Amino acid sequence: MTTNKYYTIGKKKLFKLNRSLTGEGNRQTLKIIKDQFKEFKIKSIRSGRKVFDWNIPPEWVIKNAFIMDKNNKKIIDFKNNNLHLVGYSCSVNKFLKRDELLKNIYSLPKQPKAIPYVTSYYKKFWGFCASHEQKKEIKKYDNNDKFKIFIDSKFNKHGRLNYGEILLKGKSKQEILISTFICHPSMANNELSGPIVSMSLINHFRKIKKLNKSMRFIFIPETIGSIAYLDKHLSYLKKNVIGGFNLTCIGDNRNHSCMFTKYNNSPSDKALREAYSKLKIKYKIYSFLARGSDERQYNSPGVDLPITSIFRTKYGEYPEYHTSLDDFSVVTKKGIRGGFIVAKEAINILQKKIYPKNQIMCEPQMGKRGLYNYLSTKSANIKSIPIMNFLQYADGLHDLNQIKRKIKISFKENQKIFNILLKNRLITI
Repeated sequence: MTTNKYYTIGKKKLFKLNRSLTGEGNRQTLKIIKDQFKEFKIKSIRSGRKVFDWNIPPEWVIKNAFIMDKNNKKIIDFKNNNLHLVGYSCSVNKFLKRDELLKNIYSLPKQPKAIPYVTSYYKKFWGFCASHEQKKEIKKYDNNDKFKIFIDSKFNKHGRLNYGEILLKGKSKQEILISTFICHPSMANNELSGPIVSMSLINHFRKIKKLNKSMRFIFIPETIGSIAYLDKHLSYLKKNVIGGFNLTCIGDNRNHSCMFTKYNNSPSDKALREAYSKLKIKYKIYSFLARGSDERQYNSPGVDLPITSIFRTKYGEYPEYHTSLDDFSVVTKKGIRGGFIVAKEAINILQKKIYPKNQIMCEPQMGKRGLYNYLSTKSANIKSIPIMNFLQYADGLHDLNQIKRKIKISFKENQKIFNILLKNRLITI
């Protein structure tokens, strides 16, 4: 199976890389993906660049980090598990007594074996993460015992934020956008399930010789990556993207769930509903008010791209979320396959349906195209009414069948109007 190949790449090559918003782990991840697809392009945006209300952060360079006890024993070591260090921690080299140290160690008392995932991207900070069992062991030391705290990191203001992109060209200028992120280290469902399913989808759809619509896949750091990508490409995306999906937490085998767009009426919302129905899959719908991934950016006011999120079990809704327990015992081959099948079917539905989009701002001048009678008699332009009605619903949100039902005409007449408007370049598909 296609998904098995990329599951193995995720598990063996990508899982332990130290990904973050920026840095070498991200570049290594993108290079491994590029090894699979020659058309895949790795791009970058310089640190410090303003993107809407944000700035690209400096590149975080981390070489080493540990806590050493009085016997020179490393009791917490970044090299053993990169979740041990708070993401974007600044450089530290000092000694602390036990109680002071414990203030900078994060653990989960209710999940004593789990190492939590903690970050501080935009405020100078340092800290370590440990299982609660490890933290309890540190509490056994005497408070006067001193611990060496060492973090070898720096922030490169001349660094880069890297992301990857691949375009599968179709017959139409309309595009389907598939977005996933590459910024979480050592977590399988909340990180690698999206890229694994995305790679599987690329492999599947690139073999189709004549795609109706183009497909654009992007692999970005979450939040700042989508904001930066939108800052660069928003006008193009608004003009061409007919629908798409944000893929995250799509690899466990427990549930199927999704989050529709803000107004619950996009082509991708409708396609996903149809896919679940066709596949006879029970699924849970999460309110857009419970958003937390890049659907926040794609559905922001003024952006309003028709991007729907597909999950197996949504982020924050499974116990291993944002911990070291989110590994490949959570993400299974069967789980990945299930997520892939749903996404593939929803994309297939988007590919097959035709979404006419009006190309003229306000009502077009139909007379000069021979589609409207210049003489304003009562009966002169009755035949043009269905054409004008068709244009009213040619908004990129309604497919041909929906328009037919809205304006209450026959399939034959609907098809005739569609061809007339296409010939006169009043709509695009």
